[in-house]
Amino acid sequence: MSHTDTAADTTGAKAPVEHLDVLIIGAGLSGIGAAYHLQDNFPRRTYAILESRESIGGTWDLFRYPGIRSDSDMYTLGYRFKPWENDKSIADGPSILEYVKGTAAEHGIDRNIRLRHRVVRAEWSTADAQWTVDAERTDTGEKVRFTAGFLMSCSGYYRYDEGYTPEFPGIDRFAGQVVHPQKWPEDLDYAGKRVVIIGSGATAVTLAPSMAAEAAHVTMLQRSPTYIISMPAKDKLANKLRRHLPARLAYALTRLKNASVATAIYQLCQRYPQFMKGRIRQMQEKWLPKGYDIDTHFTPRYNPWDQRLCLVPNGDLFRSIRNDEVSIVTDHIDTFTESGITLKSGEVLHADIVITATGLNLLAFGGMTLAVDGRDIDLTETMAYKGMMLSGVPNFAFVIGYTNASWTLKADLVCEYVCRLLAHMDDNGFAQCAPERDSAVDEEPFLDFAAGYVLRSVESFPKQGSKAPWRLRMNYFRDLVTLRHGKVVDDAMVFAAPPPVSTS
Repeated sequence: MSHTDTAADTTGAKAPVEHLDVLIIGAGLSGIGAAYHLQDNFPRRTYAILESRESIGGTWDLFRYPGIRSDSDMYTLGYRFKPWENDKSIADGPSILEYVKGTAAEHGIDRNIRLRHRVVRAEWSTADAQWTVDAERTDTGEKVRFTAGFLMSCSGYYRYDEGYTPEFPGIDRFAGQVVHPQKWPEDLDYAGKRVVIIGSGATAVTLAPSMAAEAAHVTMLQRSPTYIISMPAKDKLANKLRRHLPARLAYALTRLKNASVATAIYQLCQRYPQFMKGRIRQMQEKWLPKGYDIDTHFTPRYNPWDQRLCLVPNGDLFRSIRNDEVSIVTDHIDTFTESGITLKSGEVLHADIVITATGLNLLAFGGMTLAVDGRDIDLTETMAYKGMMLSGVPNFAFVIGYTNASWTLKADLVCEYVCRLLAHMDDNGFAQCAPERDSAVDEEPFLDFAAGYVLRSVESFPKQGSKAPWRLRMNYFRDLVTLRHGKVVDDAMVFAAPPPVSTS
């Protein structure tokens, strides 16, 4: 069971301090999964999840824009331990949120979640072999303190309080409404309105066909195109397997099949980019109107999977273009006017509403400060071990999912590895573990990915190394071997016994 002590805060007053074996930060898809793995492997261990927002679900609770859906299939975005039972493979946001909340309730995880607790600082003490975690109540401003033997960050890498919006000339002159998808107004009325969506990523290609049903017309304005492919909203093989096999077996087979297909597509794009460009173009030609300018609007300057591919279920974006409900304009903004946007080419886009689907900001570990023995950690001086721990930071792990496949595929593996690590420490009487950096390993950017949101922020993140175990692999099947079945003990991981008990 957890226990409570007291500690002096900065005013000298005594505040209660709750101790837990493991503290998880973030109650989204990753945090709920981490809690399941932890209590399944260690029923007697105490834990809590600290969530800064007023409800669980992370991304799937935060984003409320029309048509929000998964950009990975739900047989791999779903948990390994809980089959996805909806017949849609590409699922809408509310269904995914229901799945996450249902998982938390089914396994009693929701009883261990502390909402409106924003973690500000976490400091490791080698002398005590524990973390002291300072949080702030977002509803009352109250300062709250916890101690824990192990800390796990499941807060993702997006900044939740604001999205990214470039400086657009003249935007203050625009008489209409400007909306960022991350802060979608519940009462936004776009029926019969002219809508311009600025952007070409997953959010833009989701919004355009979804808004087209009610808007007078939707224009997707992009500086440069993105690779966009269609896939069925329903997985016929998955639904067939479910009819004939036990649910868990059907789910496991579908998960393996979809992970294999995703990995194969990525590898083909990396090794044979010209061939894959041709295949993507062939598919687009079937969906788009005859003679459509694919070169301008759907052919990026980079190779497939140098940035993330966008998926559209059942070709909904292409269908909206074919029905003249959505237009794609590839150009640069010169200035906003009262009635719309003037482009560098001289073309004018009239708009009643402008949606700035211009991306997200990254924020490592929810913005909390990490410290070890009184020294604040500069993340840029650390190196990521197996893509889930930091050099020189004891008893700390984090979940960062794949950029080329489902986030949860990696999250499940990280949680399994952490449980194996904790079991090894239990079996051998260790109280702490930390990866020790190898000076002979060269530094590389943490995310080797050319997306704008990564390039804007990657310099503030930890580094990865040029070789294992410091290299951040984006390959599920290689990680499957390393994290689920590989050795916990290696030359990089240093274990330590508990500190001596004071007799004074």
